[in-house]
Amino acid sequence: MILLGDIFPNFEADTTIGKIKFHEWLGNGWGILFSHPADYTPVCTTELARVANLIPEFAKRNVKVIALSCDSVESHHGWINDIKSYGGVIGDGFPYPIIADEKRELAVQLGMLDPDEKDSKGLPLTCRAVFIINPEKKLALSVLYPATTGRNFDEILRVIDSLQLTCTKKVATPVDWKPGNECMILPSLSEDEAQKNFPRYCCVKIPSGKNYIRMTKDV
Repeated sequence: MILLGDIFPNFEADTTIGKIKFHEWLGNGWGILFSHPADYTPVCTTELARVANLIPEFAKRNVKVIALSCDSVESHHGWINDIKSYGGVIGDGFPYPIIADEKRELAVQLGMLDPDEKDSKGLPLTCRAVFIINPEKKLALSVLYPATTGRNFDEILRVIDSLQLTCTKKVATPVDWKPGNECMILPSLSEDEAQKNFPRYCCVKIPSGKNYIRMTKDV
């Protein structure tokens, strides 16, 4: 299993755009690798269609997207027509590649197999994993969903906004945070540092009297 902060594997794989080496394909920006259990399945079709429609939002954040399942490249190409039809995706081609992991090598390496979901041969399928990789090629976030639960990609965009903000500012984002909302100053900053970096911050009064909930808009 790859852990947060680890360098994400620079794997080689066959995809719908040909063979890639992951780090070279990713370039110097952010990336998302997300897996789905199988082609030609209902929840997966809704998810990949949603991501296709959100590509402009990912691009604004300098994020490249790539999908993965244990199906073949040929299967992916055939299924893409269904995805585009369901999502109303117009134009030639498809806006992001899909990896073919038929031998399940990546699924095993990245801990993405769902033991409760199997194909017709009894082999485990990939769960709904999400890996966000930062420009240093390190794993910044990972989430595993079961096959029966479709993901909320608006939430994944929100998480990217938080990751991109907090990697450059000495803040954390509170529950249900959205861009433009107040942030919280990191506990590691002294009062002097907090005043210097966030001159208009305020402390939330709580029963303990400890001033550890420090809110700021200065980000």
